[in-house]
Amino acid sequence: MLTELEWRKREMRRKDREISDFDEMIEVIKKCDVCRVAMQGEEYPYVVPLNFGIETDGIQVVLYFHGALEGKKYELLAKNNKVCFEMDCGHTLYTDMEQGNCTMCYESVIGFGVMEEVPEEEKLEALDILMEHYPVPAGFRYNEAVVPRTRLLRLRVKEMTGKRRGK
Repeated sequence: MLTELEWRKREMRRKDREISDFDEMIEVIKKCDVCRVAMQGEEYPYVVPLNFGIETDGIQVVLYFHGALEGKKYELLAKNNKVCFEMDCGHTLYTDMEQGNCTMCYESVIGFGVMEEVPEEEKLEALDILMEHYPVPAGFRYNEAVVPRTRLLRLRVKEMTGKRRGK
């Protein structure tokens, strides 16, 4: 079982912007609609934006993603399944007319973990978790013909940090 302190292994330069409370980081994640996942590429890092769902038991965070059966991310993950993720929201440009400068207000969470494929028998449960994150119309049902052609991934988060710049 991880403690809150273990979530924040990496030092943040701007302590005044750090979100150190676990529940606050989860609230930021819930506001985001895209998660960018970075993998070790051949010559350069490879980043892909993904729709996601979140599951947490109060200390462990698991993110779920879906995609086609084949693709670059699966090839890279087969070689190295350690990933970095980033998500952000609340973007507002803030200008200080008197000082003559501007900045961007935002909230973000960055973390690291291990990605794995969701077994076939857990796919529907993982899809349900993913769909809970988005406003889905009442009565929506999965197309049974599409589910077998969908690959699901699970990211078990090992550490994460949050950051907020507001005005």
